[in-house]
Amino acid sequence: MAEQEVSDRNDAAVEEADEATDSAAATQAQLAELEDRWRRAVADLDNFRKRMIRDSDQLQRAERARVAAEWLPVLDNLELALQHAESDPGAIVEGVRAVREQALAVLNRLGYPRREDVGAPFDPTLHEAVGTVEDADAPDGTVVKVVRPGYGSDENLLRPAAVVVAKRPK
Repeated sequence: MAEQEVSDRNDAAVEEADEATDSAAATQAQLAELEDRWRRAVADLDNFRKRMIRDSDQLQRAERARVAAEWLPVLDNLELALQHAESDPGAIVEGVRAVREQALAVLNRLGYPRREDVGAPFDPTLHEAVGTVEDADAPDGTVVKVVRPGYGSDENLLRPAAVVVAKRPK
């Protein structure tokens, strides 16, 4: 009977070893599958990143071309004004005024209208104070003169206006 017990124990040990081997093999297979999935996810992420960079570059090029195309008529009219300047010097002034209006219209279409800030309260987010002047007629802290106009809206400012601000006389 001792031999039978030893044989049973050996059989049990072999079964346990086989189960452990099967379990290890299953764990290795699962690990290999997870590693494969991880590598694919990393590759997908890298491809996505490259695609986003490529799409962003393409979008940026298209937008630059659109903005440049908006300015071409302005350039064309400046060249026409210069061609006619010698024949009638007064015509160049009218031509420059027309081109200025055209340039303002382009900025407006691009979402950056010219700001009209005279009489508005000074706002450091919209204005750059370049000077002050004593003015009894204007409320303290009011824009009385625009030295360089600002462009854009309150939420989308391209450039702040350089302004002179009123202060009360002493």
